[in-house]
Amino acid sequence: MPVREEMELKDILLIIQKRLGIIALITVVAVAASAIISFFLLDKIYETSTTLMVGNTQNYQGDDIEYNTILVSQKLAKTYSIIAKSDRVLDRVIEKLEIDMKPSQLRNRITVSSESDTEIIRITVQDVDPGFAMDLANALAQVFMEEVVSIMKLDNVQIIDIAKIPGTPVKPRPVMNIAIAGVLGIMLGIGLVFLVEYLDNTIKTPEDIERYVGLPVLGIIPMMKNRQKNDL
Repeated sequence: MPVREEMELKDILLIIQKRLGIIALITVVAVAASAIISFFLLDKIYETSTTLMVGNTQNYQGDDIEYNTILVSQKLAKTYSIIAKSDRVLDRVIEKLEIDMKPSQLRNRITVSSESDTEIIRITVQDVDPGFAMDLANALAQVFMEEVVSIMKLDNVQIIDIAKIPGTPVKPRPVMNIAIAGVLGIMLGIGLVFLVEYLDNTIKTPEDIERYVGLPVLGIIPMMKNRQKNDL
């Protein structure tokens, strides 16, 4: 009878059960490595943010706000982001904070986004030093407020919320990293087990004969170990 090419669910479970130790070992190693990296090697990143309202007072008529003006302000979010992270603004921030850094080094720490359906923008800063993150966010908001008035000819730019010192880091996330490493370890272990099983074409048990050859086992010849007796 021909060898069966298709693997049944029972065969898959048997393979996993037979090499469960390999899967467990790879998973434990992956989890342990992730824990060591997350807790001891990766820097803790802190995040804080400040919000500003950007607009023109002439576009406000009493309690009524022109809808088109709000839409225009929302679409200017990318413009505000470019201005906030421009060398013109960052050079002033560096001078204000008296730090020895380049604009490119600060730019990587800064994110500028628009709050949905509003004229409010949020400046977010991430850094390993929570105090510096707060100082950078507040200095950036102040300088940006002054520069955007000059560049965009706006007259209604004001800070709503100032940045505060963050209490807990936002990165790394050890629990999530360990969970992901555990899942990846299991998947890698199972993949390796099936690869080993695929490359192993030897028959080790009577069940293997019945499973792969399709012939019944009539008898088994056991292997006898040679015993050597010491002469007295």
